[in-house]
Amino acid sequence: MTAVRKVERIEEQIRRLSSAEFAELRNWILEQDWKAWDAQIERDAAAGKLDALVSEAKLDYAARRSRPL
Repeated sequence: MTAVRKVERIEEQIRRLSSAEFAELRNWILEQDWKAWDAQIERDAAAGKLDALVSEAKLDYAARRSRPL
């Protein structure tokens, strides 16, 4: 079974879900997406890929070019 065919079968099954089941699935997918995002940020930070952004933010803060969120 090709990946495209597999996705098509999953899509068809999703269309058959009740509203409550769809909401549960959506929430699970969003949680998985956030976990993947968090893991990517952690990997990037550990690899130093965010160092320039951190330095820039610190300079902006020191120069009072920031505001409270």
